Amino acid sequence: MPGVSDVFGEDIERAAAAPEVPWELLSDATAVVTGATGLVGGALARVLAAAGAGRATGLRVVGHGRDLGKGAALARDCGAEFFASDIREPLGVQVDRDKPLYVFHCAATTASSAMVSSPVELMASAALGTANVLDWAWRNGAACFVYLSSMEVYGRVGSEQAREQDLGYLDLRRARSSYPESKRFCECLCACYLASRGLATKVARLALTFGAGSPQGGGVCAQFARSAAAGEDVVLHTEGASMWNYCYIADAVKGLALIALRGEPGGVYNVANPDMSMTIREMAEVAARCSVGGKSRAVVRAPDDIAERGYLTDLGYKLDAGKLMALGWRPAYGMEDMFRRAIADWAAADEGQAAREE
Repeated sequence: MPGVSDVFGEDIERAAAAPEVPWELLSDATAVVTGATGLVGGALARVLAAAGAGRATGLRVVGHGRDLGKGAALARDCGAEFFASDIREPLGVQVDRDKPLYVFHCAATTASSAMVSSPVELMASAALGTANVLDWAWRNGAACFVYLSSMEVYGRVGSEQAREQDLGYLDLRRARSSYPESKRFCECLCACYLASRGLATKVARLALTFGAGSPQGGGVCAQFARSAAAGEDVVLHTEGASMWNYCYIADAVKGLALIALRGEPGGVYNVANPDMSMTIREMAEVAARCSVGGKSRAVVRAPDDIAERGYLTDLGYKLDAGKLMALGWRPAYGMEDMFRRAIADWAAADEGQAAREE
């Protein structure tokens, strides 16, 4: 696939050919992906386009976002159409009502710092944007609407494993709760559209996703991977005691496709690799083992402005992915793959940029 590295292209093609996904059900359909210039939305749009060139013949892929430059790159990479607007405004996408329509709502603000610095804007954008896309999908007779939620909706649960029904405590006095609470609201809004208007909504609660195709800026995994790529120490800003859940990007995209094609209307599904549930400290140690030269260590250095960074307080549960696995989902990549493939992807991108500048 032009415009992407060999390692990311391999991920895309492998996901698009995954035998457990009935891609042929998307033949002659339209798939609309909001947030298509983001991490998961961008990977999903590319995999859908690859599936359309293979088993899902005649599939029209439409991406939506705000960044025209990234949208143009997406179109060049995979041939998807791209429409640019604010998610709270009319989408401007015209669809053939005689063909099945699948909508994947991936647009979201995910930067931890924004959850603290701009919580009002975050909640308003999530609520109004999701309502706008839901209404557009309903009015255009969508066969399925998949909402990308987050593992953060669980809050503090009282067990070691979190199943889809096990929502816990969120402290609504904290601005940092703006993100998980907005996700809870949007999940409920999806349920309301199913109950009152018959739109077949489904919810995917994603673990932290990373791998080839990830941007080099932002996010704890990217920070650790950059350090590993440079052969530097992997620096934690806390003791890293939180138990987090992870999923490789290409595996997450396969999960979204299975939820759309095999999931139950109203169903909620955790998208997390059970073998990749570990503390942040353990994850940092894996990154250090993947470092160039193998000399990196995982060390703790707390910054002075840690309160402004919006980090999650310590959590301690593993996501139960049994419901998604019952649909046939099997993750293909582990934690070391996550770092090694991301680092290889970035190295290829840097080499390509250097060659273009010569």
